[in-house]
Amino acid sequence: MKTNYLKSSTLLITTLAIALTAKAQNDDSAKHKYVADRYDNQHVVNYPADGKRHEYVKTNWKGKYYEMKLVDKKMTELYVEGEKIPQADWGKYSTVIAQIREQIRKDEIQARKDQAQARLDQAQARKDQEQARLDQEGARKDQEQAQRDQEQARKDQEEAKKDQEQAQREQIDAKKDQEQARLDQIQARKDQEQARKDQEQARLDQVQARKDQEEARKDQEAMRQLLSDLVADKIAPDAESVKQVTMDSAGMTVNGVKQPDAVFERYHKKFSRFAHGQFTYDNNSDSHGIHMSRFSNNDN
Repeated sequence: MKTNYLKSSTLLITTLAIALTAKAQNDDSAKHKYVADRYDNQHVVNYPADGKRHEYVKTNWKGKYYEMKLVDKKMTELYVEGEKIPQADWGKYSTVIAQIREQIRKDEIQARKDQAQARLDQAQARKDQEQARLDQEGARKDQEQAQRDQEQARKDQEEAKKDQEQAQREQIDAKKDQEQARLDQIQARKDQEQARKDQEQARLDQVQARKDQEEARKDQEAMRQLLSDLVADKIAPDAESVKQVTMDSAGMTVNGVKQPDAVFERYHKKFSRFAHGQFTYDNNSDSHGIHMSRFSNNDN
């Protein structure tokens, strides 16, 4: 049967849990009455006022119940099954006592080891507790960081959504710009074609202007000649006196006076550029200048 021991190194004075009844003391002083559980193993060490080491051992060893008292590791009392054994008979139990004391020694060594291990365990427990605190603090920081990361992720998601919407708007604008560029290109081709036409028309207008300028010069030269002939033919005293001249296919008037057919025929033949169509010369001072118009029958 395995025997268990209760180890202690306290300095408190332990009161032995042994009850001696008055009747037992009177009737059987040699008999030690024990009231404790016979399977309750104890090893109590204390240091009373004398400063010596006092030990009290009780154990169930291989079916028998033993009690011992020791002072400075020397046995002073021995009980077997509650019966006090005289010192002269201790030799009969030397082997058992040696075994019990050897077990106590081993238990004390184990107790010291256990105590040392307990200190190490306690130190480790403190380290574990500190590590747990650090882990808890780290977990709290990680949780806070996770919350910050989650918030940042939400902001990034919102920003990405805004960027996507902006990209879509830019894509739509790009399509519009592309379409507008195509329309501008078409308009540019039209404008270029119109510019070419305008340039060609300008060239034609310039050619026509030169022709008109040349015609006007010829008209003026012919008119000077006509005025000179009117003066030479004594139809008018001088060129300044000629206020109005008209000529068409029906006849000719000078200052409102219809000229004879002979005069008309001569002037019609000489100034044929004025005779085709309708020609009017007006030098009326009220008109603020000389006006001359000529309409050819081919103008229409």
